[in-house]
Amino acid sequence: MGSKLKLVRNVNHARRFRFLVLMAGCFVVTMAFLVASKPQTPVHSNSGFRTWLPPPQSGRLLISDPFNFDACSESNIEKEKSFQREENAIVVESTPKEEASIHELTGTIQIPERKPLCDVSDQRVDVCEMYGDIRIPGNSSSVIFMEPSNAEPKELWQVHPYPRKGDEACLADVRELTVKVSSESPKCTFHHDVPAIVFSVGGYTGNLFHDFTDLLVPLFLTARQFDGEVRFVVTDFKRWWIAKYLPVLQRLSKYPVIDHDKDDEVHCFKQVIVGLRAHKEFHIDPARAPNGYTMIDFTKFMRRVFSVGRETLNCIEDLSARKPRLLIIARKRSRAFTNVDEIVAAAEELGYEVVVGEADAGTNLARFAQIVNSCDVMMGVHGAGLTNFVFLPLNATVIQIVPWGGLEWIAVLDFGNPAKEMGLNYVQYSISIEESTLSEQYPKDHPAFTDPMSFHKRGFHVVRSTFMENQNVKLDVSRFRDVLWKALEHMMQ
Repeated sequence: MGSKLKLVRNVNHARRFRFLVLMAGCFVVTMAFLVASKPQTPVHSNSGFRTWLPPPQSGRLLISDPFNFDACSESNIEKEKSFQREENAIVVESTPKEEASIHELTGTIQIPERKPLCDVSDQRVDVCEMYGDIRIPGNSSSVIFMEPSNAEPKELWQVHPYPRKGDEACLADVRELTVKVSSESPKCTFHHDVPAIVFSVGGYTGNLFHDFTDLLVPLFLTARQFDGEVRFVVTDFKRWWIAKYLPVLQRLSKYPVIDHDKDDEVHCFKQVIVGLRAHKEFHIDPARAPNGYTMIDFTKFMRRVFSVGRETLNCIEDLSARKPRLLIIARKRSRAFTNVDEIVAAAEELGYEVVVGEADAGTNLARFAQIVNSCDVMMGVHGAGLTNFVFLPLNATVIQIVPWGGLEWIAVLDFGNPAKEMGLNYVQYSISIEESTLSEQYPKDHPAFTDPMSFHKRGFHVVRSTFMENQNVKLDVSRFRDVLWKALEHMMQ
């Protein structure tokens, strides 16, 4: 009887074993079928919608352990989160960040539209910036951005690469360039590995103030970020201007300047900027400038270009130990001092060492920069000569004498605000009617004296011809003495 029970028990065990083997085989076949069919894995998006992501492109199959049925265990939850993170990471890495993105809801790839080539929103200048295949045929008025023939829409811009937008008199001497998108262009004859900046040296160049506010400051603002690895393409080429400012150009670019007007090459670049970034007169807005550049950065750059010695003016505690040095900018034509000798004598009585300098378009800039930098105070009537204040050391003082005629606003705009932004002390002195040679030309009841602002309403050309081109200054030395003393106080603080 016991042997029979044992036999039955063995038979039952065998049947149960065969049943388990059969079940395991079915499960393995089922899983093999699922693996072969590559089902997609649902992933929850942040928005709460279910989106479907394709399997990893690396070919790896990421799957949870099929034999662990405790789906709510901590280990499985962490495995599932890890699986989702890994799959998401693979998908994101497979898409270039600059070129496309995955839509959050649909999972479709979106390619961003290219921005317009040119920005014409600024009141002072139009600037075009391009990345890709850009071709500049020499001795032409075209800058060509290459795209396939089926690319839409086409673009065409007319720009003057000089920062005096809206000034028709100025732009009459500036070559207009056509910036366009095209599928046709001459073949490249010269390939460049560095970006290009295209600008004009026409306009008001030759006037020291405009050389700086229209070109040198904007050039610094546009090119300094490239640390010399940039090429200048110049229209309205003036050899004398290039020679005068060659030390500046060579510090901003390691490469020879291209004379676009006489060049016969087709220059090809991967990045091109047409026009110079510019803010207000003699001004850099750090919030808009690359690397947060300021006017102090610009003046420091200019002092290094011309190897001038002093960066900062130290306080003078004892006037007997060192005389403060005063530079008087003496103009030759309009707005000239008619009593320079009296001004010099008054300044020397207060303890100044006085230097009289004449600055014009023909002045050797490097030599004059050394003179300016050696001085503690610089004074002059409103005009281009004051532009040399860029070479003064920090904490030095600028005294601007404002001619008669309601010119305080332009004095502050051109030199007052820039001086403060350069880290200089600024003193402004407006002359009286008696100090103006206009008192010798008009009776005291003339509108030039009773209502000078009426001239401003007639246009700046009237202001210029009346109050700037036909006026000289005879300073009231007794009255002006207080201004010279104020400059001394700045140095002793």
